Amino acid sequence: MMPHTDILVITPHPDDAEFGVAGTIARQVQKGKQAVYVVCTNGDKGTSDVCVMPEQLAEIRKKEQMAAAEVLGVNEVIFLEYPDQGLEDTPEFRKQIVRLIRQYQPRTVVTADPYRRYIWHRDHRITGQVVLDAVFPYARDYWAYPDLTAEGLAPHKVEEMLFWAAENINYRTDITATFDLKLAALRCHQSQMLEMDVPDLEKWLKDRCRSLAKGEDFELGEAFHRVELT
Repeated sequence: MMPHTDILVITPHPDDAEFGVAGTIARQVQKGKQAVYVVCTNGDKGTSDVCVMPEQLAEIRKKEQMAAAEVLGVNEVIFLEYPDQGLEDTPEFRKQIVRLIRQYQPRTVVTADPYRRYIWHRDHRITGQVVLDAVFPYARDYWAYPDLTAEGLAPHKVEEMLFWAAENINYRTDITATFDLKLAALRCHQSQMLEMDVPDLEKWLKDRCRSLAKGEDFELGEAFHRVELT
């Protein structure tokens, strides 16, 4: 039997999904939905400490990501193991993502917005673009990858995409009840929290989520650009 999930979260680095969508994922899991993470890079460059070797950091961040996913109730975490700062928009990378979409047949795919302007991590931009292309049209069309279909991975049509860190926000979710889980998941990423050097992470995160809920009838939110695929 092929695996299936309701939500496929495709994140450039360990910790990006916790910043972008963790509260929403926790809420959907509480409603009985299933979520799977795909982590594209190993995050091996994410430190200013020159005494920490990249291979050491990659292992640390993998464990941190697994711990964060457990806090949120994510069913499975798939690590693609590309080097940090090493993603490229290649046919091979795109096909990997198409394969996973066809395997897990998600209703919703969540990733980083590729269209954020100017200062934006290249891995985020590349991930968002590759995922967008993989969803439409490649995962949908039989003749895009007939070899995948021959393996039993039939074309799949995703119903919606959510892009975090979007400048053009058109969709907000209420995470007031799951804020504590988002905070706990972020705290699992100890190596990155040290890099941020925020004196009061809870206050910083609450202020951020409060600003993302501005104009809504709830206190704390996450914000996205949402696209429905019809």
